[in-house]
Amino acid sequence: MASAKSSRSRASVPSGLVTTTGLYQAANGAAGQESGVQLADKLKIFKTDKFDPDAYVQSKCQTMNEKEIRHLCSYLQDLKKASAEEMRRSVYANYAAFIRTSKEISDLERELLSIRNLLSTQAALIHGLAEGVHIDSLSPGSECSAEDDVSNVEDREPTDIEIWSAEFPDMLDVLLAERRVDEALDALDESERIAAEAKQKQTLSAAQLLSLQTAISDHRQKLADQLAEAACQSSTHGVELRAAASALKRLGDGPRAHSLLLNAHNQRLQYNMQTIHPTSTSYGGAYTVALSQQVFSAIAQAVRDSLEVFGNESAYASELVRWCIKQAEAFAHLVKRHALASSAAAGGLRAAAECVQIAIGHCSLLEVHGLSLSSVLLKLFRPSVEQALDANLKRIEESTAALAAADDWVLMFPPSGTRISSRTSAATVGVQPKLSSSAHHFNSMVQDFFEDVGPLLAMQLGGSTMDGLLKVFSSYISLLINALPGSMEDEANLEGSGNKIVRIAETEAQQLALLANASLLAEELLPRTAMKLSSMYLAGGVDDSRRRTPDRNNRIPEQREWKRKLQRSVDRLRDSFCRQHALDLIFTEDGDTHLSAEMYISMDGNVEEPEWAPSPIFQELYAKLNRMASIAADMFIGRERFATLLMMRLTETVILWLSEDQSFWEDIEEGPRPLGPLGLQQFYLDMQFVMLFGQGRFLSRHVHQVVIDIIERAMAAFSVSGMNPDSVLPSDDWFVDIAQEVISRISGKARLVNGDRELNSPTASVSAQSLSSVRSHGST
Repeated sequence: MASAKSSRSRASVPSGLVTTTGLYQAANGAAGQESGVQLADKLKIFKTDKFDPDAYVQSKCQTMNEKEIRHLCSYLQDLKKASAEEMRRSVYANYAAFIRTSKEISDLERELLSIRNLLSTQAALIHGLAEGVHIDSLSPGSECSAEDDVSNVEDREPTDIEIWSAEFPDMLDVLLAERRVDEALDALDESERIAAEAKQKQTLSAAQLLSLQTAISDHRQKLADQLAEAACQSSTHGVELRAAASALKRLGDGPRAHSLLLNAHNQRLQYNMQTIHPTSTSYGGAYTVALSQQVFSAIAQAVRDSLEVFGNESAYASELVRWCIKQAEAFAHLVKRHALASSAAAGGLRAAAECVQIAIGHCSLLEVHGLSLSSVLLKLFRPSVEQALDANLKRIEESTAALAAADDWVLMFPPSGTRISSRTSAATVGVQPKLSSSAHHFNSMVQDFFEDVGPLLAMQLGGSTMDGLLKVFSSYISLLINALPGSMEDEANLEGSGNKIVRIAETEAQQLALLANASLLAEELLPRTAMKLSSMYLAGGVDDSRRRTPDRNNRIPEQREWKRKLQRSVDRLRDSFCRQHALDLIFTEDGDTHLSAEMYISMDGNVEEPEWAPSPIFQELYAKLNRMASIAADMFIGRERFATLLMMRLTETVILWLSEDQSFWEDIEEGPRPLGPLGLQQFYLDMQFVMLFGQGRFLSRHVHQVVIDIIERAMAAFSVSGMNPDSVLPSDDWFVDIAQEVISRISGKARLVNGDRELNSPTASVSAQSLSSVRSHGST
């Protein structure tokens, strides 16, 4: 064996040196012989990584002409042929030595196999002894037979399975080196089968079987590490990535394969996202589009790859969902930081809504794979959107307050260029609303607000949106209350109104304009605009557990309650209006009262008969109501009911004050001077006057009953003196005549029958019935 090796060396080395030296000398035109050391030094230039053949040829041929170059090329071609012939001769010259060496190697492999079998037998013997197996053949009498068995094992030819078991590791090494993954997997599976069969049939010794199993395990681990390394490469994706993951799963390492698959997609996503940068000039939409495309495309591809390789196994599906949620959360944080944050802080609701809509739109594409991440995004986006909502509502409030400071409280049609809500019905487009300037601005901003908030319905922000708008409307109502004369001090503690400066509504027309603003906004404009949100409920935009049945006007219970809250804000303005006007009627500028018990008690001390007419305060009340009703007829077109209720509320405020004034009734019922006949007659006339001018227009049924109760109480106080009230009071016609005369004078309407009242009129008949009832109760 040694001789073969030496002969092969002697045969190959000189030939190789001669051939290489000849090539080098021919290429450079050398004539002399070079030593081995000198040749190696000259060949170093060809072995460097930075060797440039073109530059080398240019340096050598720079001074040569065309003929010389042609000659050199021909010489090199001849040299190439000579080199090939020399190599062929060298191979044939050493072929016998190669055959002889191969035979010696085969003999050596047989010797090594015999040694391995011997070692395996010894290992099995030791293993049997360790397990307590008694081997009788090791007794002194059987030593010769044992030696014979060992010699038999050494001398026998190895079986096919023993040969395969010995060659198996080398075969796998070759497959792994050549990256033949499928063949390596098949070989491993086959080896597992053969090992199991050998163990069952005992065709391999224990040591051989252990060696085979160790080789299988080691090469499985090598292949797994090789596949994992390939999966981690940034250039591996698509089919190659799925193949690597599938091979790892086939090796029994599915969890690792799935994690590597997801990590590969994550690395690729992070690399692609490096090219996406937010710009200061962009509102965030372009950045959100680019980021959404990258993130959700990567998630979709990861889902497809996972399903293709691993199917719907629960363990892998759970890890996939967690990974997708993590990617969605990271995406949401980036959008919030670079797009939503600035929009939300500035109150840019439309920009914020567009960013959310873009993200949700891309996210919804994953639903075809059975993956819904919209709820994750909505939960993370909600705080930023709520911040934008609050900032937008705050902007509406502050802008409206600034305009209210300069509002002249004159109703007018919308300024030219002001758009009408898209939900305004065709019947109302022709009759455009008349509002003051601040109310028009408020209405326009609210319409824009609802259009901006439309894309956010999926976030179930309808409730907070409506509550926020209700708060803004309440703040505007507080501004209107502060615009009433004398209300600044009275309403200083109202929410949001303590530090607002508004222009005072001096005239009754201006004050009624405040109410016209509030009523039209609360009853028509805001509810009509807010109907845009009802589509969320009617179209199933919320969970079934939150859906409500709409009424005949397509309003759900939440909207009906919201409209009632709007109306309560208007009622607050109406009550302030009525209270302020009632106080103006009852009290003087010095704080004295126009309506006191003394004005009735003192009448019986006068010598002269009074000139009968309703008291000035009640005449002024009717005059005020009459003027306001005339103004309201032009302001509240189509909303006459509101104007009627307003007049009734003003009358009610005065009458209830009279009914509940304890000092008034203490003087009437318990004062040092009793109520006399003339005082009772004047009081009766005043109440009759109120019932007559208020019947059907300014007096509700409740207040009508309160007036009757007041009359009965005054008559009861008079009866304490022992006199019958009916005996001192004129007939009912007398009171009606005087009251009608004053009503005609104040209203400017002539009496119907020659200056006399129409006895068959509904007003006269109802009043007469009421008076008869009161007088009968008083007499009783």
